[in-house]
Amino acid sequence: MAQRTVLFVLFDAVQSLDVTGPLEVFMGAEQHAPGTYRIRTASLDGAPVRTSSGLTLVPDRALGDPLDAHTLVVPGGQGTRSPDPALVGWLREHGPRAERLVSVCTGAILLAAAGLLDGRRATTHWAYCDKLAREHPDVEVDPDPIYVRDGHVATSAGVTSGIDLALALVEEDLGREVALGIARHLVVFLRRPGNQAQFSAQLAAQTAQREPLRDVQRWITEHPDADLTVESLATRASLSPRHFARAFQTETGMTPGRYVDRVRLEHARRLLEDTSDGIEEISRASGYGTPEAMRRAFVKALGAAPAEYRRRFRPAPAR
Repeated sequence: MAQRTVLFVLFDAVQSLDVTGPLEVFMGAEQHAPGTYRIRTASLDGAPVRTSSGLTLVPDRALGDPLDAHTLVVPGGQGTRSPDPALVGWLREHGPRAERLVSVCTGAILLAAAGLLDGRRATTHWAYCDKLAREHPDVEVDPDPIYVRDGHVATSAGVTSGIDLALALVEEDLGREVALGIARHLVVFLRRPGNQAQFSAQLAAQTAQREPLRDVQRWITEHPDADLTVESLATRASLSPRHFARAFQTETGMTPGRYVDRVRLEHARRLLEDTSDGIEEISRASGYGTPEAMRRAFVKALGAAPAEYRRRFRPAPAR
């Protein structure tokens, strides 16, 4: 196959792992199959950049015209908080010429500022999804997946998800065996499905300030198959059901029922991905009681029944 140039855009206060994580994946593919990728880095003027962690990166060259990259990778970091207009202008002009346009973390903010995500589904780091949606209403922001593919544009969530996306792109280009070899070398998991949640139910909700409510949050997580009605949880917190429900939502940002739903779904997804347990056993262990109740929850939240979810997203066993 023809050699593909992968160009990483560098700028001051870039997140170093957003660059080096995916870069190591593509470089690993080139080492495994020489002649498949040419890796390049570039800043606006070709000058070294200082990452948000203080590391200095020296680019290969300046961003120029014409764009000679097959895959253009735009990382994120603190430097995206107030995007450089010159960089945004360069992306607006040259981004559409890339055969594959990729962002890592808040690099999606730069793509959106350049109008390259208009009318597309995209994601970014969970902490910046609201900002992306608010400032760019023409972008369909999905805060849940670790990466999203929409045509030739691919966006990913925070830091390590850039590695997941890069592995998926290498698998697409060179096949699963090459991607698996890289993942083994980097000691990472091949492969987290793109629609795997960015964060757990515990991170999706705020941590309650009061200890009784924090204890309840931990109890729910550790016992998804227990009686998790408001009445039962209120008793555990030594509060009336009404007071408990109001306090829980105020301090965590979601109702007790919503939190329980997320924990149970997350628990069931993990068992489907990581074990060979039967659907009936998983439904009981996750607190659904019956396979039909779990099926309804999966279809509502994920658009797929548990068996289909397992078929699509359980990693193939390594040989």
